[in-house]
Amino acid sequence: MTTRADGRSARGDRTRRLILRQAVRIAAAEGLGALSLGRLAGELGLSKSGVFALFGSKEELQLTTVRAAVETYVECVVEPARGLPPGLGRVLCLFGNWLAHSEQRVFPAGCFFYSVSADHDAREGKVRAAVDTAHTDWFSLVERTVDEARRAGEIREDTDIPQLAFELVALLEMANAESVLHGNVSCYRKAADGILARLRTAATDPSWLPDTL
Repeated sequence: MTTRADGRSARGDRTRRLILRQAVRIAAAEGLGALSLGRLAGELGLSKSGVFALFGSKEELQLTTVRAAVETYVECVVEPARGLPPGLGRVLCLFGNWLAHSEQRVFPAGCFFYSVSADHDAREGKVRAAVDTAHTDWFSLVERTVDEARRAGEIREDTDIPQLAFELVALLEMANAESVLHGNVSCYRKAADGILARLRTAATDPSWLPDTL
């Protein structure tokens, strides 16, 4: 009995992961509003009742999709930078990872959260709150990472950390938007150059920064 239960649980986990991979692809390309239990069931050859049993509602499917995207984002962008000591090296690693994840299309249409914000930024409810939390957490991480570089003595003490973080994130998002709208990959180099130029104005010793990101 235990073996059969374990087998059902493993199959359920595999099916759930399969559904979430497809859900993330759809949401990244078309927005969270494009998700439905019926659509996923049809595209993956599953029963709608089976998909419903795993997620229960469209809202829960959307929320779980956001959580899955956050996990992928953390794995690709955030985790590789965490192993570095606080300072400009960690800052550059974080931004380099972000640009790479957008350019390499880890998510269709570049940044998942940039894509899904458009259809939920004027709404209320749990899904909008989840997207908003992901954005807030990202900005907080950027500010914290830049402030750690300041406390490590690599960014000037008089630096306005929230303003610097805002400007750096704006360069990332502009590169993503330009690449998606125009298919222009040169925007990633422009963003990287802009990030380095802005950090040179804030660094206590600009020579610590590389020529290219």
